[in-house]
Amino acid sequence: MQRYFVTPEQLKDDRVVLTGDDAHHVIRVMRMEAGDSIIVSDGKSRVAEAVIRTLSPGNVEADISEWLPVTSEPLWSVTVAQSLPKGDKMEIVIQKGTEIGAVSFVPFQSQRMIVQYDAKKEAKRLERWGKIAKEAAEQAHRSRIPAIEEVATWKELLALVPTFDLALFCYEKEGGGLGLRDALSSQRARHNWGSEERNILLIVGPEGGFTEREAEEVEEAGAVIVGLGKRILRTETAAMVGLACLMYESGEMGGV
Repeated sequence: MQRYFVTPEQLKDDRVVLTGDDAHHVIRVMRMEAGDSIIVSDGKSRVAEAVIRTLSPGNVEADISEWLPVTSEPLWSVTVAQSLPKGDKMEIVIQKGTEIGAVSFVPFQSQRMIVQYDAKKEAKRLERWGKIAKEAAEQAHRSRIPAIEEVATWKELLALVPTFDLALFCYEKEGGGLGLRDALSSQRARHNWGSEERNILLIVGPEGGFTEREAEEVEEAGAVIVGLGKRILRTETAAMVGLACLMYESGEMGGV
């Protein structure tokens, strides 16, 4: 069943109204008619099945037929902090990361990133990234759309580290050392972690990797330096692998 995200104002107790691109998708792309059912979510806590009542250009009204439980969100809230990669790789990270279960993304600047950051293009780029996250969340039947934060400086990223229950810094030089599972096992033992909700920051570097000084600074800020195996991964692959491993370790895929 097709899923759409709407604002809380659009989703009432007994009906929902779709407008703009969503209404166009229902009418022109899916070619739905009155009587067809859709799933709608306010991106926070409410998900419902609704039956289309009326369709007109730019406007679709549907009656709520059933409120549904929110079951598609992971126990651990993982934010992916991704140093800006070149080309469309950030779009891939956001799309696939949303499908896997990330709750937000923090693009940031680091010393060895290849792409030239242009602040003038940021608003347009954030808008596109947000659209990609919305479409991926709908496709994956998420109950929320991941937030896409503004591009952070390295200092701003360091300031974020202490605000999370755990920050993991993926560093290629640690490939043969402390692994992601080891870091999580240590964290669970030290802080008596059970099956509670946790906020985790996963930090991934650019194509050129991180410098030793950056690794020192992020560790001083409170992050745990980890490797993702003995092989060197592309930046967009590292984000997906790290995120998928965290989903597994949280029990999302039967790992606990």
